[in-house]
Amino acid sequence: MTISSSLNAGVAGLNANATRLATISDNIANSSTFGYKRAAAEFESMVITNSRGAGKYSAGGVRASTHRLIEERGAIVGTSNALDLAVSGRGMLPVIPSVRMGEGGIGSQPMMMTTTGAFRTDAAGVLRTESGLVLLGWPANADGEIPTYPRDTMSGLQPVVINANQTAGDPTTQMRLGVNLPATATETGASGDTLPLSVEYFGNLGTSETLDITFTPTVPATGSSNTWTMVIRDSASANAVVGEYTLTFDDTRGSGGTLASVTTVSGGAYNAVDGSLALTVAGGPITMTIGRTGDPNGLTQLSDTFAPTAITKDGSPVGNLTAVEVDENGFIMATYDTGFIRRIYQIPLVDVPNVNGLTPLNNQTFQVSPISGSFFLWNAGDGPTGSVVGYAREGSTTDVAAELTALITTQRAYSSNAKVIQTVDEMLQETTNIKR
Repeated sequence: MTISSSLNAGVAGLNANATRLATISDNIANSSTFGYKRAAAEFESMVITNSRGAGKYSAGGVRASTHRLIEERGAIVGTSNALDLAVSGRGMLPVIPSVRMGEGGIGSQPMMMTTTGAFRTDAAGVLRTESGLVLLGWPANADGEIPTYPRDTMSGLQPVVINANQTAGDPTTQMRLGVNLPATATETGASGDTLPLSVEYFGNLGTSETLDITFTPTVPATGSSNTWTMVIRDSASANAVVGEYTLTFDDTRGSGGTLASVTTVSGGAYNAVDGSLALTVAGGPITMTIGRTGDPNGLTQLSDTFAPTAITKDGSPVGNLTAVEVDENGFIMATYDTGFIRRIYQIPLVDVPNVNGLTPLNNQTFQVSPISGSFFLWNAGDGPTGSVVGYAREGSTTDVAAELTALITTQRAYSSNAKVIQTVDEMLQETTNIKR
């Protein structure tokens, strides 16, 4: 009966608007929830009679379908904690629930993902949120390199563990030697005294070692030789000679005082392309740069002064962990009190073909579903993914003003549907009153 279909359509309208009201109330309630993705209700009409010229019409009503707009991104809000993380752009952080930690390992539980989290270390050094979400990452080797891990499974992921009491050393592998030798020492009648220089470097175990370098001038019978013999000894090798070289300096007007040639007597060879010596000390190779021929920034021979002008090196002694930060590429960098910075983990970003098809879970987390498609682990900033932002959280995507406006229209629509039901009731009453 047509009048009965009107009643059913009115009831369907009440249900649909009640559903929409539920999404609005949820959105407003989570307007301050970090990482919250707003829910939306869409109305779809239902058609019962579609015959043309039938002379009557039956109301089909309306049906509400809800979905969560996961692809929307909230504003990035700055914080004071280095391990408050957010994703600027596409991609999510991989996490697992801590309540299931230890029950067969990571592989026994599905991976979840979130766009933001306030991570802190627990008593065991595991990075987790207050709600119990454990951050996952790829561990780095001792040298800071990230090995190759599978991208379509979580088999290579591990909980990020940061030991606050850890120490680390950084061995010296590169050194730059800038020294000025006195030009007067290679002239006739000079004393020929050897000039000593000690340069500290750090071994593989964080120990302090020394390269003892001597410069001996060649004093000619007449004129100036502009020639020196450089001998390098390693304290870690019982002061054994690791390199001996004959240095000849230019005395022309255009390049006066710069290296003219370097002749290897023993030890590592001289590379004329970059002006480096390949030394081998007790702990391994060290590249010492003394300058190319004609380079004024390396070894020079000018005036009558012996002076180190610029001696730089990498490496550091053993230091204690002082800070941990995450860069835009998802690398977790540990800083030590000696100034040494080492990469310890990489946090990949998870992406799926259909982000809105993910299954929403508690605590602003999501899980893959048949609709979302399989996940893939990207390096942050590669492919479609954005960057990782430290000292930040992602805000809620709720627009309170828009939700309040929708609340008004929903209330009016609900009242109108209730009025339809009231009108149908009155018409049915009139129909009943026909037989009196």
